[in-house]
Amino acid sequence: MSSNSLKSFPVITSLLYSLLVALLSFLALAIYQNSSPHAESAGTNGVYEIPDSNFTHLWTAPSDWRMMYLSPSEKELVLYGRELIAHTSDYLGPQGSVKPISNGMNCQNCHLNAGTQPWGNNYFAVQSTYPKFRARSGTKENQVKRVNDCFERSLNGQALDSTSREMRAILAYIKWLGSDVSKKVVPKGSGIFKLKIMNRACDPKKGEAVYVAKCQSCHQMDGSGVMAASGKSYTYPPLWGKHSYNVGAGLYRISNFAGFVKYNMPLGTTYEKPQLTDEEAWDVAAYINSQPRAAKNYVNDWPDPSKKPVDYPFGPFVDGFSEQEHKFGPYGPIVAAQKK
Repeated sequence: MSSNSLKSFPVITSLLYSLLVALLSFLALAIYQNSSPHAESAGTNGVYEIPDSNFTHLWTAPSDWRMMYLSPSEKELVLYGRELIAHTSDYLGPQGSVKPISNGMNCQNCHLNAGTQPWGNNYFAVQSTYPKFRARSGTKENQVKRVNDCFERSLNGQALDSTSREMRAILAYIKWLGSDVSKKVVPKGSGIFKLKIMNRACDPKKGEAVYVAKCQSCHQMDGSGVMAASGKSYTYPPLWGKHSYNVGAGLYRISNFAGFVKYNMPLGTTYEKPQLTDEEAWDVAAYINSQPRAAKNYVNDWPDPSKKPVDYPFGPFVDGFSEQEHKFGPYGPIVAAQKK
């Protein structure tokens, strides 16, 4: 080997080393970008899109193993509370073993997976935000009032005794779910996702077509649902009629129902893989909430009419829009009027 070749050898080695480092750095960056929660993901058209931050790093319920730190009596109460949320009607339905005070639905028909599903109307923020002032009642409400609102409205039943073991168990379970949430904090993924309003009114006719295609196989064409083999509760809950939620329930507001079905229905849907478009969600919500259901008099709701949500369908209103417009929209003009 010539002396010139020997002199150039370190230079070549250095260049090869630099190229190797550059290649490894490039590969490491590519791996990081593909594995990062904030990484861009390839769409079906080959265009890379950054995932919506509303659907990354969502709050999750505490793991069951952590119950080992509870006392035996605390653990028993939390587990009973979860059982009551999941199988409410077995204990508190028309044929319930404790007391018949509700309509046959279970709390988890609206608060999915026993109130733990992200964007599934979960309980993550209840413990951290209550007691709090609610414009609907015009008063400061505690957790007992929040639970009994569900019994009286969503389960179209009677209030649960605030001193009963069942109420104490439900409150213990809700407290457990929010045990890692700081006071006044609302974790990401709590409650129901708020969809962007459409620039047109919701259309029950279009919603009927969505219902037939996506919903009726479980909930039946007449909305009556499917009763479980026990005859005590529903495998698939009724969406209207006397055994469904009444007109005072939160899901009777079309915006709430639309956000609920968008990321949870049909069965098997998740926030990561929705099956309905936004418009389909709005329209099917309008169709379902146009069907007959139990009507109760909630004349004391929203004592300050100016605080009524845009889609609250019962007057009086202070913005000049009708009950029909408040129920179905378009909501844009109402929002604009309320900002004046």
